[in-house]
Amino acid sequence: MRAPIGHFDQAAPAPDCLDALTRPVADAVRHWRGSVPADQIVYVDTDPQWADTAVFVEHYGQELLEQSANCVVVAGRRGGETTLAACVVLSTTRVDVNGTVRRQLGARKASFAAMDTATGETGMEYGGITPIGLPDGWAVLVDSAVVDLPYVLVGSGRRRGKLLVPGKAFAELPGAVVLEGLGIA
Repeated sequence: MRAPIGHFDQAAPAPDCLDALTRPVADAVRHWRGSVPADQIVYVDTDPQWADTAVFVEHYGQELLEQSANCVVVAGRRGGETTLAACVVLSTTRVDVNGTVRRQLGARKASFAAMDTATGETGMEYGGITPIGLPDGWAVLVDSAVVDLPYVLVGSGRRRGKLLVPGKAFAELPGAVVLEGLGIA
């Protein structure tokens, strides 16, 4: 199959590639619900040696720079309680942690979660965290610009491989909240 965006040697519907995904991501694809069929989520094989953004887009397609999203885990704190959430923003922006995220989580303080926390809680590899397959009860904060794209490149749960996901599917993820201004220049 040909990938809907980018120039990848290998692309296939994600339900046909469950063994290439981490357990939580594979389970989420296996039990997928929503208006976008699971077979419209495409797994593409990528080489970790080209993971750096500049090298990645040079190798797989310059247009991916504007069609890629990052998923980062944040920790909001209020009193003695910590709330973990995921934020999905275009890769050309950064997450407004101290404004939009802090207010949305009702936190006094918000920051990026430590790498060990992010990987331990998600069951995914650092550098490959994706909003698909996150733990139950997590908020998934999605910038509205991500939802507006026909397809978006995101992590697959591993450093090797990526997922191409129709933008509107992010709004239907469990715990998803679409926000204007989550990603800032």
